Amino acid sequence: MTQTISMPVWAFVLIILFAGVTFASHFLFPSVRWFFRKRAERVIARVNKNLQRPIEPFKLALRYDMIQRLIYDPEVTQAVVDHARANNVPENVAFETARSYAREIVPSFSATAYFSIGIRLARWLSKSLYRIQLGRLDRKRMAEIDPDAAVVFVINHRSNMDYMLVTYLAANAGALSYAVGEWARVWPLSPVIRSMGAYFIRRNSRGALYRKVLARYVQMATRAGVTQAVFPEGGLSLDGRLAAPRTGLLNYIIEDFDPARREVIFIPVALNYDRVLEDTILIAAHKAGTRRFRPPLVHVLRRVGRHVWQRITGRFQGFGTASVSFGEPLELSSFAVTAQGDVTQALAETLMQRIADVTPVPGVPLVARHVLADAPVTTAQIMQDVVGSLAMLAQRQVPRPRRATADVVTEALDRLQARHLIARDGDLWRVTELGRPVLTYYANSIAHHFDIPADAAPVSASRQT
Repeated sequence: MTQTISMPVWAFVLIILFAGVTFASHFLFPSVRWFFRKRAERVIARVNKNLQRPIEPFKLALRYDMIQRLIYDPEVTQAVVDHARANNVPENVAFETARSYAREIVPSFSATAYFSIGIRLARWLSKSLYRIQLGRLDRKRMAEIDPDAAVVFVINHRSNMDYMLVTYLAANAGALSYAVGEWARVWPLSPVIRSMGAYFIRRNSRGALYRKVLARYVQMATRAGVTQAVFPEGGLSLDGRLAAPRTGLLNYIIEDFDPARREVIFIPVALNYDRVLEDTILIAAHKAGTRRFRPPLVHVLRRVGRHVWQRITGRFQGFGTASVSFGEPLELSSFAVTAQGDVTQALAETLMQRIADVTPVPGVPLVARHVLADAPVTTAQIMQDVVGSLAMLAQRQVPRPRRATADVVTEALDRLQARHLIARDGDLWRVTELGRPVLTYYANSIAHHFDIPADAAPVSASRQT
């Protein structure tokens, strides 16, 4: 046993490698996993003390376990069998297809990523880019919401900043689980969004197997009381108006709803901005008649570089106001009893109407509406029209600017002029050729409050009655 033996160098290297792998798998990796698991448990315990709705155990389940639970669900299993028969493929092939859908949908929530990184990033971005204004919020009504109910925030979709803004403002309510579109499935964005608890959806998929896997995930999350956030319009508004709701996710929730098991409460959320970061991209997509809008990388880098330079030189003044309002919560059990006809469609329309009712009116959309008159308009006339519109909005209790009217009008005109959307000739303001589609886009976001088309002329408050 004490004799010296010789062996090839490659064999010695292999032995060392195998020994290293064995040590890591049996001692090092379990120790590292234990360390991070204990650290995560401490983070969750600390965070839950400050949340109105503690993080649900469903969100904390391992992603692998959640995928297994989903693909072995009886309804998904039956859908696999039906898919195999309909497409004349072996069941094991159909099962792997379902597994790939589950991997695509199921998030990998990290409380550390959400509360230590995500919320801080959302707060910094929101407050550094915008002046945040909270519109309508009935705090007493929100406090009365059943803590055991599954809460679903239903939000109009104006910008990709919506995610950041709502995450920041709802930070104390709990960890939101967003339904995000295919735009977010690109690396390195995908793993970050998964760690924030978002789940991916294919908005245009018509496959029965995919829809069943998605439906069961949404239903499981709702049964478990996960706080969710959905955008019923199915994508960003291309023309600025509220779009007709798409009912897929709402229908999944209603199909599995059992009031004896858990109440579901929908909270309408309305957002509006003085400046939507993607406005020109969305307008171009609307003009082209397609939702496939992806700006060239050079264009994105140029805009980011310009923004960074403005910050370095101290010339960045922000993008104005970002306003958020919360509508009247809706309890599904009560609504389902009183609804007539198609419950899902009625629910979607009711929620969209509640969003419309509380949609905020920032300064730029309001001023854009009045500048869109065919003839050039004076500053005094704009001021008079804005005063009249604000009085009407106040009667209807619509969220509106809280600052002095003169400040609102002056800032809005300055912002529009800086972007070359309007031009000044003496005391007259006229819309430039570049500006008309952009101003119409912003005016459309509040047009429903005035019950006439946004670009209809004349728009003077004195002539709206």
